[in-house]
Amino acid sequence: MRPPRVPDMMVGLDIGGTKTRGIKVVDGEVVADFEVGSANVQNVSRETAASNLAELFGTLDAEDAAQVVVGSGGIDTDADAEALAALIRPNVPHARVSVVHDSRLLLAAGGVRTGVAVIAGTGSAAWGINAAGAEARAGGWGYLLGDEGSGYWLGREAVRYSLHRMNLGLEPDDLTQELLASTGLTEPTELISHFHALETGRRYWAQRSRIVTEAADAGHLGARFMVDQAAHDLARMAAQVARQLDLDGPVILGSGLGMHVRRVQEGFRGRLAEQGIHDVRILDRDPIFGTLVLAAEDGSATGRDAR
Repeated sequence: MRPPRVPDMMVGLDIGGTKTRGIKVVDGEVVADFEVGSANVQNVSRETAASNLAELFGTLDAEDAAQVVVGSGGIDTDADAEALAALIRPNVPHARVSVVHDSRLLLAAGGVRTGVAVIAGTGSAAWGINAAGAEARAGGWGYLLGDEGSGYWLGREAVRYSLHRMNLGLEPDDLTQELLASTGLTEPTELISHFHALETGRRYWAQRSRIVTEAADAGHLGARFMVDQAAHDLARMAAQVARQLDLDGPVILGSGLGMHVRRVQEGFRGRLAEQGIHDVRILDRDPIFGTLVLAAEDGSATGRDAR
């Protein structure tokens, strides 16, 4: 699919909890695509975010960009948008910088203007907009308050499962053994201090979600329960937003877990079908390409022009 026409040079950013991806677009064509560490200040310090952004823009060679469209987690207010834009502007002094919550990228990348977008990646959130322009959100509160059904949530639940078995005096099963192997530990009891250590964090434990999804595919009952619960929680958020906006779809599921884990997709579809929502779509291209759609629209379409 040819990207929509955008003026001059623009940069699109998708800032998640574990990484920041940037694309440079010249005359409507993507000419550069790179990733660095997260620039989400809910997950890293402002200094780290600024450093990662400087590295990304330097690699993209995009100082002369006329427009930057950014989707990021943690953008809940105009102040949040402005704070992030302030970190970006030194790298692109002539650009108009527009910042939105990253869930908006999913609808744009999915080619629709109204509906519900559900992020199922390192974190989780649902956002929707209807034909009247009304918006609603569910979740997206960050890993300390929520992020149910996310990669981090699955990694944490695997730790909790393993510790619960330990307290019952049971030997480590296949899931726990795989978890220990991935962390370099030998005993479940070591998971407690390792989980709370400074060197492990949201990204580290989100990466362990793969252990859970692979165990579920292999028939592990505990892992299947966790993955099914993740699908249930994601569907619950989507249904809440749909009800608030009087929508029956489309619901677009995206990000890492949502786009690549079939059991999550099937459970998500099934739960929503039970509530009468049948127009459920799995995003088939990365959310960052939603920045092209938003950039092609007028400046107000991105919601918050933090210039």
